[in-house]
Amino acid sequence: MIKVHDKTFVPYISAEEIDTIISDIANRINADYANKKPLIVAILNGSFMVASDLVKKIDLPCELSFVKFTSYQGTESSGEINELIGFDRDIAGKDLIIVEDIVDTGQTLEKVLNILESMGARSVKIATLLLKPAIFNKNYPVDYVGKNIPNKFVIGFGLDYDQLGRNYGEIYQIQEEKQHMLNIVLFGPPGAGKGTQAERLVEKYQLFHLSTGDVFRSNIKAETELGVLAKSYMDKGQLVPDEVTIKLLISEVDKHPEAKGFIFDGFPRTTPQAEALDKILPERNTIISMMCGLDVEEEELKKRLLKRAETSGRADDADPAVIQNRINVYNIETAPVQAFYEAQNKYVRIDGMGEMDSVTSRLFDSIEQVI
Repeated sequence: MIKVHDKTFVPYISAEEIDTIISDIANRINADYANKKPLIVAILNGSFMVASDLVKKIDLPCELSFVKFTSYQGTESSGEINELIGFDRDIAGKDLIIVEDIVDTGQTLEKVLNILESMGARSVKIATLLLKPAIFNKNYPVDYVGKNIPNKFVIGFGLDYDQLGRNYGEIYQIQEEKQHMLNIVLFGPPGAGKGTQAERLVEKYQLFHLSTGDVFRSNIKAETELGVLAKSYMDKGQLVPDEVTIKLLISEVDKHPEAKGFIFDGFPRTTPQAEALDKILPERNTIISMMCGLDVEEEELKKRLLKRAETSGRADDADPAVIQNRINVYNIETAPVQAFYEAQNKYVRIDGMGEMDSVTSRLFDSIEQVI
């Protein structure tokens, strides 16, 4: 997450993905322009980074030229296209490829195309790293599109916000939080009462409960692609990789766009999972609101689990050695995740001792201070 001027931006397209996109565009140009010498025309200022990387991947003789127009003021297109630097060479009979960082309404390119038409270019094609199809309203084709994106303001890799942000090696999207969404990471050791408290939070705040175990079981039962993949690791006694777990959880988030918020129960378990969640949720215009950690003394945990074993039928609740191991694993894995949210001032310790109703009241009180 970065701040430029008065706006906050979140990671959107990584440097690795940008490189892959540009390589794909270059490969298509190499195939289409075999035995030709195209003139690459970069639109300044934004396309300088795209053009630089693109020409290095074009494996045929090519020329390079620049033109400069302006159409943005702040985060909105001004609608006025002002030519600042024009073509500096004779382009009659040449095959041109116009390179843009982003095409949104298409007004800038329309003026460029009108100029080229009057200058006798043999052919003109357009290559852009990003295209906003929702607002592109021109009749001419965009021949090489790296990636379609929604109509959200982006910066980085040549794209700016009032002249700042061009230097970033990846692309960031403006953050537009859904203020009404309440996303809670509910954490606690085995026997802390997460299941009971999650039910009460769902009822009071109308949240959607995302339990890692439930998500795994439902996807495995339905034999979804991710469920089958997760089961392949579990059948071998291996941990399901973070990447698969994250995709499973996010797929559930995407199924409920109407949700007022989510309770993440049993996730994230590791710092990399927490970091991934912090990147993925802002892409959906929301963030983690808080982490509620249920703090219960170890001896009390053991008592609760042994008592639960009488009705749950779970063997791991009845074996003291297994219980101890589960608590140990939790303590080892959870400490870094707690520190991750503490660093963001989002961790809240909840006293999990005493009656369940008392714990619920403490949870509600903590949440009310955030919403």
